[in-house]
Amino acid sequence: MIRPLFIEFVLFLIPFVVYGLFLVATRKGVLAPEAWSLSRVASLAIVALVLMIASFAGFVTFGGAPGDTVYIPAHVDENGNFVPGQTVPRPK
Repeated sequence: MIRPLFIEFVLFLIPFVVYGLFLVATRKGVLAPEAWSLSRVASLAIVALVLMIASFAGFVTFGGAPGDTVYIPAHVDENGNFVPGQTVPRPK
């Protein structure tokens, strides 16, 4: 669960880091308050949220098990052995 949250956090930070690098490259003050106006931060936040929503859509579309499978949760079998959760093809 930590990996998807980390990916979303990084995707949210990307626009801010790119803008900071732009400020460094143009030799403008990275820490100067006028470089980080409210409208600029708001537009960066909107771009960050769009990136996050796009990644959520990508995870939903391309992640997970195929639709024609059934999830069998982890359990202990008759012999006392742990059987991890798995997906199997749906019975016809």
